[in-house]
This record gives sequence, structure tokens and C-alpha cells, in this order.
Amino acid sequence: MGNDRIDKAMIHLLKPSRISLLILFALMAGAFAGIAHADTPEPGVRAVGDPPPTPTTPQAAPTPGFLTSPGGSPQAPATPAGPSEPPLPPHPTPEQRLAGLTLEQRVGQLFMVAAKADGSDAGTVADLLNNHVGNMYLAGRSQAGLAATASVVAKLKAAISPASSRGLPLSVATDQEGGSVQVLRGPGFAPLPAALDQGNSSPEQLRADARKWGSELLQAGVNVDLAPVLDTVPSPDFAPSNKPIGAFKREYGFTPAGVSEHGNAMAAGLRDAGVAPVAKHFPGMGRVSLNTDVSTNVHDTETSRTDPYLMPFKAAIDGGLRWVMISNAYYDKIDPDHAAPFSSEIMRTMLRTDAGFTGIIVSDDLCNAVQLSPWSVGDRATNFISAGGTMVLCADTASVPAMYAQVLQRAQADPDFRKSVDAAALTVLQVKAGK
Repeated sequence: MGNDRIDKAMIHLLKPSRISLLILFALMAGAFAGIAHADTPEPGVRAVGDPPPTPTTPQAAPTPGFLTSPGGSPQAPATPAGPSEPPLPPHPTPEQRLAGLTLEQRVGQLFMVAAKADGSDAGTVADLLNNHVGNMYLAGRSQAGLAATASVVAKLKAAISPASSRGLPLSVATDQEGGSVQVLRGPGFAPLPAALDQGNSSPEQLRADARKWGSELLQAGVNVDLAPVLDTVPSPDFAPSNKPIGAFKREYGFTPAGVSEHGNAMAAGLRDAGVAPVAKHFPGMGRVSLNTDVSTNVHDTETSRTDPYLMPFKAAIDGGLRWVMISNAYYDKIDPDHAAPFSSEIMRTMLRTDAGFTGIIVSDDLCNAVQLSPWSVGDRATNFISAGGTMVLCADTASVPAMYAQVLQRAQADPDFRKSVDAAALTVLQVKAGK
């Protein structure tokens, strides 16, 4: 009885339609087994989403965002393991570029580090650029000429890993004002007269001269000039007492109209050559006596929010200028409690709202300026960005890792500060894209 039932059941299963179903089920089972096997990581390979392996031996934590060589100096980061970054669209917008950057890369775009114009610290600067720092300026003095300068810049650019800034262009600046403030000299670089002497030319001639000077910079790989000075010194009699500007003939004249006409002719000529001019030192250093580079407690007691001496800066902004440098002085009639680089009244209210400026607000040197010695270098960077600044300029390469680390840590911990970082990074990307 039992065997008969088994035979009938076997006959029933062996009918053609049942055979087809059995074959189909077998094939499906084999396919699922293959998929399951393919999702299993091979030994030593971590699947996406798995926690990183625990180190077998304790290691000292490096400065956030920077790898450190055995000697203690910053070192270029290794190429990250895991899947490669998704490709950007063929012509990405600044917003799309920002979305493709890590927080570390965004913070790096907010720094401009000094590089000796003779290339003697190229290794140190290359390490910083490989740790996401996105901008540099040639500092000091060089008599080596155009070709040698171009070689220094080219070597620094070539040393940057694509993983550091995801292919974003490097802003390369210098101080090529004229007179005693001309970093790059030698064959290929024309000697520039001081700004006060430039003011003796017609605006048309000055613009033509500035185009030539800008062309020399561009050939050397420099695409940003930390000039012109748009500070107005009140009179020739006061000029020798004005330590940062008048004492070096850095002013274009002694009235806001004269400074605006000639200073902005210089700016226009640089732009004609393809070099971005930087108007400085907002809201003006022509009325102070002491120099913030070498003195503390430097105050301007006259400049106000609606001062006529602001006119050269407003004319530059209305003319399309995309970079403005902030003074390191205090302005008692504007914000007596905060030095200018830490003043939202000066940067957000006066520059952004009153003047309608949408470009890069770059600091004067935040690292070596004696005026800022009461603050740690890290606080100088975070205070500047919190108050509305865009790009930290630092003349001391050794200070950059600590500044970068504090900005990164605060951005990770403070959502409001993170918004300031993201907004500043987007501004940098927009200006680099020519917007």
C-alpha cells in the first residue's frame, strides 16, 4: 500500500509540466547562490558600510586633516582606499564642485599660504598643498626673473596630488604693487614705480602699463596680484607718519577721487591681462600711524561706516573686482570691540550688505602680524571665518596645520560654523570659475 502511493507520486512529479518547473527552480537556486557568493568580501577586503578594522597596535593621532612625516612636518596624504570618487559632470557648476568635495577639501580652499619666491621652501609648501590647502602666494624678494619664477610655480603645481583638491585650480598670488613692494624682479619683470608715482600717469597709460605688468605675472604662473592699495592718506604732510602706507609711497594720491581713478586703472589693467587684482586694505589704512605688522593696539579713530574714504573700494567693487583684503586695524567708529578681521560689522554689514560685494574677502597676514598676537593662530582663523571672512592668508607655513585643524574641528562640531565654511568655500569656487 505504501509503495503504491510512492510510485503514483513519482509518476505525478515526472509529468512534463512538473519537470519544467523543477528545472526552473534548480536554475534559480543556482543563480541566487552565485549572487550571495559575489557579495561576500574576499579575505582582507572591507565591504562598503563595514566599520574600519581596529589597529593591532596603538598609534598617535595626527593633526586632523594632515598626515605627519616621522620628522613631524606635514606630509602629503596617501590616496584613500576604497571606491574612487564619482566623476563630475563635463562642465560642473561651483555648486556641483562643492558637493564633490570632502569637508577637509572645503576647509583647504579657505587658506592661502606663503611660499618663498626663490623656491627655497618648496618642499614644505608642497606638503601643505597636498594636505588640501588650495591657494598660495609668493613672498619675500626674488631677483631670479620670470623664467625661474615660472619654474618654481610649475614644480609646486606638479607636486600636488589630484586627491588633495580634486583638480581645483590653484590660486597663485604675490605682492607686485610697485616701489619697495615688488616681490618679483629680474629678467622678464619690469621695475614698477611706487603707487604715488604711478598716480602721475594718466589713468589710460597706467592701465596699459598694468596690463603689461599683469602679463608678466601670468607668464610666471601668478594669477592673483595683492594690489592695488586703495587706502587714502589724508595729505602729503601726514604721509611720513603713516607707517604702513604713506611712508612707502603706497598710496595713489591724497584724495579718495584720485586714489579711485588711478588705483582702479591699475586694477583694470591687471584684469585685462587675466590677473585678478586684490583691493586693500578695507576699510582703509591711510589714517593710522602704526603698522599692524610690527605693532599692537593699532586703531583708526576717524573712519566711519559711510566715510568718503570708502569710495575707491566701492568703485572697484562696482567695476567687478572679486577680491578684497581686510585690514588688521581696529576701527573705533565702526566696531571698537573687534579688530577688522574679526568684525562681522566690517565684513558682513559694510562689505557684503552696504557695498554689495560677493567675492573673496581675504585677510591680511593673520600669522605674523604683531597686532594679532593676543590670539592663538587657531582662534585667528576661526574668528575670521565666523565673522564673514573667506580666505585666511598666512605668512608662516609652520602655523598653517594648527589653523587648519582648528577650523576643521569646529566645522565638525558646530553646525553654524560649518555653514560659514561651506558658504566661504562656495565663494572661492565661484571666483575660481570666473563668476
